[in-house]
Amino acid sequence: MIGIVIIVANVIASYLGFRDDVFLDKYSFRVDEILVDKDYKRLVTLGFLHVSWAHLIFNMLTLYFFSSGIEAMLGETKFLLIYLSSLIGGNLFALFIHRNQSDYSSVGASGAISGIVFASIALFPGMQIGFFGLPFFIPSWVYGLLYVLYSIYGIKSQRDNTGHEAHLGGGLVGLLIALAMVPSSLTRNYLHVLLILIPSLVFIYLIITRPEFLLVDKPFQKAKGFQTFEDKYNSEKRNKEKELDKLLDKIGRKGMDSLTSKEKEKLKQLSKVK
Repeated sequence: MIGIVIIVANVIASYLGFRDDVFLDKYSFRVDEILVDKDYKRLVTLGFLHVSWAHLIFNMLTLYFFSSGIEAMLGETKFLLIYLSSLIGGNLFALFIHRNQSDYSSVGASGAISGIVFASIALFPGMQIGFFGLPFFIPSWVYGLLYVLYSIYGIKSQRDNTGHEAHLGGGLVGLLIALAMVPSSLTRNYLHVLLILIPSLVFIYLIITRPEFLLVDKPFQKAKGFQTFEDKYNSEKRNKEKELDKLLDKIGRKGMDSLTSKEKEKLKQLSKVK
């Protein structure tokens, strides 16, 4: 039932965000608001917001498919502990990675859901994972290893604004908490767990001891092609902020009366988002 309650909460909060950019902005993950304004609630509230119905539905279907097994095995309280710990842990890792990028922002429950998926990998070593629309399955540990490697690549390359950090951090938190709750799972699944943990821990060690490891020549240069939900959200947000800055610059140079009626209406809309 906790999984269903979380899904309902996500649908309600996301719907409010779809209708009101101010609401979405108020509760999204934004580095300056968390580090400077100490608005720590954003570390949790962003996990109940999404940028589109497709983003919401994909995340909630994933949560629905993976939540029942963990709830049945561990109970509702422990399930909720894994979910919230993965959400917060993943976002703290993202905050650490982006601590010097004041304009970075994100929304979505992916970090928490990654924690539930990785907890399932730890607790059910024989589980097979399928993909929507594809007629084959792969062992859960293979999926976990590929997911970790892809997340590391995404963080290191910085080719987009997708929340790879929250995904990786949330997944690892969920995995470790599940193993702490059911230590016998480690004896049955230790080799697969090590295959997932070793590259993750090496990567974390490198970014802590050698911060320059994450430096790239062109951070956040988006490759052409497919855009994820998070890419689209952050791209649109940056474009709106650029439009607002351009209008404010025009006002500063020529005065408010220099704006056309369309520009004044646009200023009113963009000011709400800012």
